[in-house]
Amino acid sequence: MTGRADHTAPFQGLRVIDFTHVLAGPACAYYLGLMGADVIKVESVGRGDAMRHRGGTDREAARAAMSTAYLTQGAGKKSLALDLGQAEGLEIMHRLLATADVLVENHRPCTLAALGLDQDLLAEKYPRLIHCAMTGYGRGGDRENAPAYDVNIQAISGIMTMTGPAGAGPVRTGAPIMDYSVALAAGFAISAALFQRQSTGQGSFVDVSMLETAYTLMSSTITDYYATGNEPRQRGNAANSRSPGAGSFDCREGVLSLGVNEEGQFASLARVLGCENWLSDPRFADPVDRKNNAETLVGELSQRLKERTATEWEDLMMANGVPAARLRTLPESLAMHQNEARHFIHTDPATGVKSPTLPFRLNGAKTHNPLCPAPGLGKDSTEILNGLGYDQSEIENLLSNCIVGNGAD
Repeated sequence: MTGRADHTAPFQGLRVIDFTHVLAGPACAYYLGLMGADVIKVESVGRGDAMRHRGGTDREAARAAMSTAYLTQGAGKKSLALDLGQAEGLEIMHRLLATADVLVENHRPCTLAALGLDQDLLAEKYPRLIHCAMTGYGRGGDRENAPAYDVNIQAISGIMTMTGPAGAGPVRTGAPIMDYSVALAAGFAISAALFQRQSTGQGSFVDVSMLETAYTLMSSTITDYYATGNEPRQRGNAANSRSPGAGSFDCREGVLSLGVNEEGQFASLARVLGCENWLSDPRFADPVDRKNNAETLVGELSQRLKERTATEWEDLMMANGVPAARLRTLPESLAMHQNEARHFIHTDPATGVKSPTLPFRLNGAKTHNPLCPAPGLGKDSTEILNGLGYDQSEIENLLSNCIVGNGAD
């Protein structure tokens, strides 16, 4: 790995085997690659990761096995197309694992056992390997081998019954938040396991549950439910704080989101609105009284906000320390100068593909970008096999017998 200083790429020198598919697993491996790891994606011969062919709105790209959903977390990796149903293919996988620091996979335990790649065998054969297993429900329990996707976990966790306006019925979030949350959770767990290995010399088995990740996103709600017995309900755009000054409000043009939860923020809000009388009004002066008279306060606040546009209010609120944001579409949000200043979106110089990177920076790095575009299926198979000690005649034999694919099939 070249082109980045060690202090901004802490996983430089680590090899990660990405034996995942769809979204959460590939995203996790992508994030590790952005931190400097050498990532090798193992895919099936012929078709590869199913996400190559679906997801996104660009049908031509999907037909070419390079869908936008795949491109999002496919960059910075090498692709090895492998038939693990053949003994020779499985032998290649084992040779690869012998060189690896981390294995990321999101297959059901029964699938891994059928391939002879189960947890115990891998731990015995590769004692320094960090084996990260990402499944819908985690190991153990009656759902250990149950398949699950983002939408299933949103449904079974209760998130969908809490999302949307009251009475709207179950509502899925507009983005696959479970997949990306699981990817980040797995990356955190792998980092902890790598840190532990520095002192013990031993690998770890990391068991990541999508369902438990969903619960983690609702931690304060779950604690409140157990403490009070109050079942959470759909509350639309109202904030979890239940403060009358926190929520979404129509303006003369556009919608403004306010997050007024603290006393100082409420005082600033009153001054910006020209409603200093609120600060001495017995109905609103005290937080408890504000909640008791929330309907009246929200009515006055809503009426006042309709005197200006959301853009005007956003500027005024931010200038006075009031947490506020104008409702934006995704294109509007991405066009903000903030994103340009932070270099969050990476544009691949070879392909022009734009994709998100990481929501943090290490040691003053401007950004953490992938070092190469998303590969075609099996593009790097020959190079990887050479690195594992296979000679040219062996590679040609593996290719001719379709045990390995090289992107030219």
